Amino acid sequence: MEYVLEARKLCKQYQDKLALRDLNLQIEAGEIFCLLGQNGAGKSTTINLFLGFIQPTSGAAYINGLEVASNVTKVKEHLAYIPENVMLYPNLTGLENLALFSNLAGFDYSEKELMDYLVQAGLPAEAAKRKVGGYSKGMRQKVGIAIAVAKHAKVLLLDEPTSGLDPKASNEFSDLLLKLSGQGTAIFMATHDIFRAKEVGTRVGIMREGELVDVLSTTALNANELEKLYLNYMHN
Repeated sequence: MEYVLEARKLCKQYQDKLALRDLNLQIEAGEIFCLLGQNGAGKSTTINLFLGFIQPTSGAAYINGLEVASNVTKVKEHLAYIPENVMLYPNLTGLENLALFSNLAGFDYSEKELMDYLVQAGLPAEAAKRKVGGYSKGMRQKVGIAIAVAKHAKVLLLDEPTSGLDPKASNEFSDLLLKLSGQGTAIFMATHDIFRAKEVGTRVGIMREGELVDVLSTTALNANELEKLYLNYMHN
Protein backbone atom coordinates (compact mmCIF):
# COMPACT_ATOMS: atom_id res chain seq x y z
CA MET A 1 0.00 0.00 0.00
CA GLU A 2 1.23 3.49 -0.84
CA TYR A 3 0.82 5.91 2.04
CA VAL A 4 0.09 9.59 1.44
CA LEU A 5 2.59 10.62 4.11
CA GLU A 6 5.43 8.42 5.36
CA ALA A 7 8.62 8.65 7.41
CA ARG A 8 11.25 5.93 7.27
CA LYS A 9 13.92 6.00 10.00
CA LEU A 10 13.80 9.80 9.77
CA CYS A 11 16.50 11.55 11.85
CA LYS A 12 17.58 15.15 12.35
CA GLN A 13 20.72 16.11 14.25
CA TYR A 14 21.71 19.70 15.10
CA GLN A 15 25.35 19.74 16.27
CA ASP A 16 25.13 17.92 19.63
CA LYS A 17 21.31 17.78 19.77
CA LEU A 18 19.31 14.93 18.24
CA ALA A 19 16.04 16.68 17.38
CA LEU A 20 14.41 13.63 15.79
CA ARG A 21 15.35 9.97 16.27
CA ASP A 22 14.39 7.16 13.86
CA LEU A 23 10.83 8.27 13.13
CA ASN A 24 8.77 5.59 11.37
CA LEU A 25 5.26 6.70 10.48
CA GLN A 26 2.61 5.95 7.84
CA ILE A 27 -0.53 8.03 7.28
CA GLU A 28 -3.30 7.07 4.87
CA ALA A 29 -5.67 9.22 2.81
CA GLY A 30 -8.51 10.57 4.98
CA GLU A 31 -6.64 10.00 8.24
CA ILE A 32 -6.12 12.70 10.88
CA PHE A 33 -2.91 11.98 12.78
CA CYS A 34 -2.35 14.20 15.84
CA LEU A 35 1.14 14.49 17.29
CA LEU A 36 1.32 15.46 20.97
CA GLY A 37 4.44 16.58 22.77
CA GLN A 38 5.99 19.39 24.78
CA ASN A 39 7.91 22.29 23.20
CA GLY A 40 11.19 20.94 21.90
CA ALA A 41 9.88 17.37 21.58
CA GLY A 42 10.49 17.33 17.81
CA LYS A 43 6.99 18.09 16.47
CA SER A 44 7.95 21.17 14.41
CA THR A 45 11.16 19.48 13.22
CA THR A 46 9.02 16.62 11.87
CA ILE A 47 6.73 19.05 10.02
CA ASN A 48 9.69 21.00 8.60
CA LEU A 49 11.20 17.75 7.27
CA PHE A 50 7.93 16.85 5.53
CA LEU A 51 7.78 20.37 4.06
CA GLY A 52 11.37 20.16 2.81
CA PHE A 53 12.33 23.26 4.81
CA ILE A 54 15.21 21.30 6.37
CA GLN A 55 17.17 18.25 5.20
CA PRO A 56 17.19 15.00 7.20
CA THR A 57 20.47 13.81 8.71
CA SER A 58 19.43 10.27 7.75
CA GLY A 59 16.30 8.41 6.74
CA ALA A 60 13.63 9.88 4.47
CA ALA A 61 10.23 11.61 4.41
CA TYR A 62 7.73 10.84 1.64
CA ILE A 63 4.66 12.69 0.41
CA ASN A 64 2.46 10.77 -2.04
CA GLY A 65 5.30 8.34 -2.69
CA LEU A 66 7.84 11.08 -3.51
CA GLU A 67 10.92 11.49 -1.34
CA VAL A 68 10.70 15.05 -0.03
CA ALA A 69 14.43 15.91 0.13
CA SER A 70 15.00 15.19 -3.57
CA ASN A 71 11.60 16.47 -4.84
CA VAL A 72 11.02 19.61 -2.76
CA THR A 73 9.26 21.57 -5.55
CA LYS A 74 7.20 18.62 -6.77
CA VAL A 75 5.88 17.64 -3.32
CA LYS A 76 4.60 21.21 -2.78
CA GLU A 77 1.95 20.43 -5.41
CA HIS A 78 0.52 17.74 -3.12
CA LEU A 79 0.52 19.52 0.22
CA ALA A 80 -0.64 22.59 2.09
CA TYR A 81 0.74 23.97 5.34
CA ILE A 82 -1.08 25.90 8.05
CA PRO A 83 1.34 27.20 10.70
CA GLU A 84 0.33 28.55 14.09
CA ASN A 85 -0.10 31.97 12.45
CA VAL A 86 -1.19 31.76 8.82
CA MET A 87 0.96 34.07 6.69
CA LEU A 88 -1.23 36.13 4.37
CA TYR A 89 -0.83 39.54 2.73
CA PRO A 90 -2.51 41.99 5.17
CA ASN A 91 -3.18 44.66 2.53
CA LEU A 92 -5.10 42.22 0.31
CA THR A 93 -8.61 40.91 0.95
CA GLY A 94 -9.29 37.25 1.75
CA LEU A 95 -10.51 36.83 -1.82
CA GLU A 96 -7.35 38.45 -3.26
CA ASN A 97 -5.10 36.29 -1.07
CA LEU A 98 -6.85 33.13 -2.23
CA ALA A 99 -6.61 34.26 -5.88
CA LEU A 100 -2.89 34.95 -5.49
CA PHE A 101 -1.99 31.67 -3.76
CA SER A 102 -4.11 29.52 -6.06
CA ASN A 103 -2.53 31.29 -9.09
CA LEU A 104 0.94 30.50 -7.71
CA ALA A 105 -0.14 26.84 -7.47
CA GLY A 106 -1.15 26.95 -11.16
CA PHE A 107 -4.93 27.35 -10.80
CA ASP A 108 -7.01 30.10 -12.40
CA TYR A 109 -10.41 30.42 -10.72
CA SER A 110 -13.27 32.82 -11.35
CA GLU A 111 -14.27 35.17 -8.52
CA LYS A 112 -17.37 33.05 -7.91
CA GLU A 113 -15.27 29.87 -7.58
CA LEU A 114 -12.88 31.62 -5.17
CA MET A 115 -15.80 32.90 -3.10
CA ASP A 116 -17.29 29.39 -2.98
CA TYR A 117 -14.02 28.00 -1.59
CA LEU A 118 -13.93 30.67 1.12
CA VAL A 119 -17.57 30.19 2.10
CA GLN A 120 -17.09 26.39 2.22
CA ALA A 121 -14.16 27.04 4.59
CA GLY A 122 -16.52 28.98 6.85
CA LEU A 123 -15.52 32.55 5.99
CA PRO A 124 -18.58 34.83 5.58
CA ALA A 125 -18.87 36.33 2.08
CA GLU A 126 -18.74 39.91 3.40
CA ALA A 127 -15.50 39.16 5.28
CA ALA A 128 -13.91 37.74 2.11
CA LYS A 129 -13.92 41.25 0.61
CA ARG A 130 -12.26 42.88 3.62
CA LYS A 131 -8.52 43.29 4.08
CA VAL A 132 -6.88 40.40 5.92
CA GLY A 133 -5.05 42.82 8.23
CA GLY A 134 -8.30 43.11 10.21
CA TYR A 135 -8.95 39.35 10.42
CA SER A 136 -8.92 37.27 13.60
CA LYS A 137 -6.64 34.21 13.78
CA GLY A 138 -9.64 31.93 13.13
CA MET A 139 -10.55 33.88 9.98
CA ARG A 140 -6.97 33.69 8.66
CA GLN A 141 -7.03 29.94 9.22
CA LYS A 142 -10.20 29.64 7.19
CA VAL A 143 -8.43 31.35 4.29
CA GLY A 144 -5.57 28.86 4.82
CA ILE A 145 -8.05 25.95 4.57
CA ALA A 146 -9.60 27.50 1.43
CA ILE A 147 -6.12 27.72 -0.13
CA ALA A 148 -5.50 24.04 0.69
CA VAL A 149 -8.80 22.99 -0.90
CA ALA A 150 -8.34 25.25 -3.96
CA LYS A 151 -4.93 23.72 -4.71
CA HIS A 152 -6.36 20.19 -4.26
CA ALA A 153 -3.82 19.35 -1.54
CA LYS A 154 -3.70 15.63 -0.71
CA VAL A 155 -1.83 16.33 2.54
CA LEU A 156 -2.45 19.07 5.09
CA LEU A 157 0.29 19.82 7.63
CA LEU A 158 -0.73 21.81 10.70
CA ASP A 159 1.48 23.22 13.45
CA GLU A 160 -0.42 24.16 16.65
CA PRO A 161 -3.45 25.37 14.65
CA THR A 162 -5.84 25.76 17.62
CA SER A 163 -3.54 27.65 20.01
CA GLY A 164 -5.05 31.02 20.84
CA LEU A 165 -8.44 30.20 19.31
CA ASP A 166 -11.58 30.68 21.38
CA PRO A 167 -13.76 27.55 21.86
CA LYS A 168 -16.18 28.49 19.05
CA ALA A 169 -13.39 29.08 16.51
CA SER A 170 -11.66 25.90 17.69
CA ASN A 171 -14.83 23.85 17.17
CA GLU A 172 -15.36 25.36 13.72
CA PHE A 173 -11.77 24.49 12.81
CA SER A 174 -12.26 20.89 13.99
CA ASP A 175 -15.40 20.60 11.86
CA LEU A 176 -13.44 21.79 8.81
CA LEU A 177 -10.71 19.20 9.42
CA LEU A 178 -13.28 16.40 9.71
CA LYS A 179 -14.90 17.59 6.48
CA LEU A 180 -11.53 17.56 4.67
CA SER A 181 -10.63 14.11 5.99
CA GLY A 182 -14.02 12.90 4.77
CA GLN A 183 -12.98 14.08 1.29
CA GLY A 184 -9.79 11.99 1.50
CA THR A 185 -7.24 14.59 2.64
CA ALA A 186 -4.52 13.17 4.92
CA ILE A 187 -4.01 15.50 7.88
CA PHE A 188 -0.95 15.65 10.13
CA MET A 189 -1.38 17.98 13.10
CA ALA A 190 1.17 18.87 15.76
CA THR A 191 -0.70 20.09 18.84
CA HIS A 192 -0.68 20.60 22.61
CA ASP A 193 -4.46 20.22 22.71
CA ILE A 194 -5.13 16.70 24.03
CA PHE A 195 -8.91 17.06 23.96
CA ARG A 196 -8.93 18.38 20.38
CA ALA A 197 -6.60 15.53 19.35
CA LYS A 198 -9.00 12.98 20.85
CA GLU A 199 -12.00 14.71 19.25
CA VAL A 200 -10.73 14.91 15.65
CA GLY A 201 -7.83 12.47 15.46
CA THR A 202 -7.94 9.01 13.93
CA ARG A 203 -4.69 8.21 15.75
CA VAL A 204 -2.59 10.12 18.27
CA GLY A 205 1.19 9.93 18.53
CA ILE A 206 3.12 10.96 21.64
CA MET A 207 6.57 12.44 21.08
CA ARG A 208 9.22 12.97 23.74
CA GLU A 209 12.78 14.23 23.26
CA GLY A 210 12.72 13.60 19.51
CA GLU A 211 11.27 10.12 19.76
CA LEU A 212 7.80 8.82 18.92
CA VAL A 213 7.16 6.86 22.12
CA ASP A 214 3.59 5.70 21.46
CA VAL A 215 0.84 5.67 18.82
CA LEU A 216 -2.77 5.11 19.88
CA SER A 217 -6.14 4.81 18.20
CA THR A 218 -8.48 7.52 19.50
CA THR A 219 -11.32 5.01 19.70
CA ALA A 220 -9.35 2.97 22.25
CA LEU A 221 -9.42 5.52 25.09
CA ASN A 222 -11.27 8.62 26.27
CA ALA A 223 -9.76 12.12 26.61
CA ASN A 224 -9.04 11.72 30.34
CA GLU A 225 -7.26 8.40 29.76
CA LEU A 226 -5.26 9.97 26.93
CA GLU A 227 -4.30 12.92 29.14
CA LYS A 228 -3.21 10.57 31.94
CA LEU A 229 -1.12 8.50 29.54
CA TYR A 230 0.44 11.62 28.00
CA LEU A 231 1.37 13.09 31.40
CA ASN A 232 2.80 9.74 32.46
CA TYR A 233 5.15 9.77 29.45
CA MET A 234 6.16 13.37 30.11
CA HIS A 235 7.07 12.71 33.73
CA ASN A 236 8.91 9.39 33.32
